Amino acid sequence: MKPFYHFLMRYRQPKNIDDITAFANNAYEDHGFPKQSSSYDEISRYLEMNGHYVGNMSVFDKAWDLYLQHEE
Repeated sequence: MKPFYHFLMRYRQPKNIDDITAFANNAYEDHGFPKQSSSYDEISRYLEMNGHYVGNMSVFDKAWDLYLQHEE
């Protein structure tokens, strides 16, 4: 399974057009983001402690659901 970060980067855009794009753009700027992880628990714990830019964890959950669908 590819790391979640690599999947998320497909949503990066020059402008924040939606919540997932904003999440991807901010994760790209976050040098501490667990870039090699495929673990929901590890990434969600990181975001809860350090992801001030997420705003609402439902954005992460939505992106995670897309990630799982893509990996099937």
